[in-house]
Amino acid sequence: MPHIMQKPTRNSWSKTMAKLLISIVVMQISTEVSGSGLDPIFKYIDEQQNEFVQRLKEWVAIPSDSSEPQTWDKVVRMLNVTADKIKMLGGNIEFADVGSQRMSNGQLVHLPPVILAELKKDPKKPTLCIYGHVDVQPAKKEDGWTTDPYTLTEINGNLYGRGASDNKGPVLAWLHAVEAYQALKQEIPVNIKFIIEGMEEAGSNGLDTLTEQRNMTFFSDVDYIVISDNIWISKKPALTYATRGNCFFFVEVEGQKQDMHSGVFGGSIHEAMTDLIALLDSLVDSRGRILVPGINEAVAPLTEEEEKRYQGIEFDLEAHKKDSGVTKFLYDTKEEILQHRWRYPSLSIHGIEGAFSDPGSKTVIPRKVIGKFSIRQVPNMDPSEVEKQVTKYLQKLFAERNSPNQLKVTMPIGAKPWVANVSDPQFVAGRRAVQTVFGVDPDLICEGSTIPIARNFQDVTGKSIIMLPIGGADDGEHSQNEKMSRSNYIQGTKLFAAFFYELSQLPQK
Repeated sequence: MPHIMQKPTRNSWSKTMAKLLISIVVMQISTEVSGSGLDPIFKYIDEQQNEFVQRLKEWVAIPSDSSEPQTWDKVVRMLNVTADKIKMLGGNIEFADVGSQRMSNGQLVHLPPVILAELKKDPKKPTLCIYGHVDVQPAKKEDGWTTDPYTLTEINGNLYGRGASDNKGPVLAWLHAVEAYQALKQEIPVNIKFIIEGMEEAGSNGLDTLTEQRNMTFFSDVDYIVISDNIWISKKPALTYATRGNCFFFVEVEGQKQDMHSGVFGGSIHEAMTDLIALLDSLVDSRGRILVPGINEAVAPLTEEEEKRYQGIEFDLEAHKKDSGVTKFLYDTKEEILQHRWRYPSLSIHGIEGAFSDPGSKTVIPRKVIGKFSIRQVPNMDPSEVEKQVTKYLQKLFAERNSPNQLKVTMPIGAKPWVANVSDPQFVAGRRAVQTVFGVDPDLICEGSTIPIARNFQDVTGKSIIMLPIGGADDGEHSQNEKMSRSNYIQGTKLFAAFFYELSQLPQK
C-alpha cells in the first residue's frame, strides 16, 4: 500500500514544537551544569568518600564535650585539629579570644577560642561565611548507645557517633567541598570565610560579643552567611528559613532550713515540693496549650501563603511516629503537627533539682526544689516580655496558695527566634544546588529548636542568612545512637560544592 503523507494538524504541530522547546531547555540546563565544572568535582567526592569517612572517624574520636569546663581541653584540641585542616586548604587562621565564664561556684574559667578563617580572596567574587561548631553533647555507652559514641561505626550505611550529624559531619563536608575544587585545580567560585566555635552546645558564650566586635572587620566584606546545623524533616532535602527562640526558666521554692522526715513533719508543714508541683501543673494543659496569659495572644496569625507552604511539605506522620517511638501526637494532621513544632510556642517541663531521684525509696521532704522549664518562642514574642508574663503569673498563683515558703523565678536564657526571607537570592542558590545534586525541589522548612547565632548574625551584621542542612530526619541529634548516613554525608558534600557555584551565578550586589 502506498504511503500517504498527511498534512500536519495545528494540534500535532503544537505538540512537536513543545517537545522541541523542552529538548532545548534540557540541553541548556545540561550545558549549564556541565559548564560549571561540577561533574569532575562530584566524581572526586565519590572517589574520596572512604577517606572522608575516615576523617570523620578521627574527629568523632575527640570527645569535645563542652558541657563542663573539665572537658574544655578536648574542645580546644578539636578546634586545633579543625584549624590545621583549614590551614592545609590555604586558609589564614585566627583564634579569637572570647573571654571567660563565671561558674556557679564563683570560679572564672577561660572559654575556648573561636576560629576566624579566610581562604585566598578575589575582590571580584562574592564572599560566603560558613558557620559551624565542633563541640558535642555529652555521651556515654551506658546511656543506651549501641556502639561506643566516640568510635565512628558504620552499620547499614549509617555512620554512628557523637557529632556525626551535629555538627562535625557538616563542618567536614564544607571543608571537603573546598578540597574537591582545589584537588582538581578548579577555581573556587566564591570567597570563603569560616567561623567555627567550640561552645555551641553550652550556649555559645562570648560569640554574640565577638560578632559585634568584628562586624566592621571580619564580617564587613561578607555577602552571605550559611549555617548547616540542623536536619531535614523527611528523606527529602530542605532549606530552613526560621527557628524558634527559647526562654529557659528556673522556679525555685524554698521552705524550712533543712530536709525533714515525712513521717515526723508530713501533714503539718507547707512543703516546697507540693508548691512547686502545683505551679508547674498550672503552666500548660493536656492539649499542650500554654496557660500563661499573653503568650498565645502574641503569636502572629497564620497567613494563607504559609498554610499553602505547609500543605506542600513532604512529611510522613506514621513514619515519624515510628521513628520517634510516639504512639499518639497532640494533633492529627501533618499541617497541625508541623505548625505546632515550628510557628506556635510550646512549653516543656524538663526536671526538678533538689528532689530525690535516685533508685530506691527515701521518705524525705526537701527543703528547696528548683523546677526547670522552657518556652520555645516564635516571631512577635520578645524574651523580656515573656519573662515578665511568666513571673507575674507564677507569683499570682503562688500568692493564692497562702504558702509561707519563698518563691524565686529567674530566666537565665532568653534567645530570640529567627526568620529569613525565602525570596532572598541565597535561597535561590540553595534551591538550584539541591536540584543539581538531588534532582528535586527542596522543601522550605522551619526548625522548632533554637540556633541563637542565626538571629545574632542577622541583627548585628544585617547579612543574608540561610540554613542549608544535610542531616537526615532520623539522625538523633543530642540522643543515643546519633548518626549521619554515608549518603547524606557524601551527597551533602556535593551539595556544598554546588552551592559555591550557584552563589557565584547570582547577580552581584
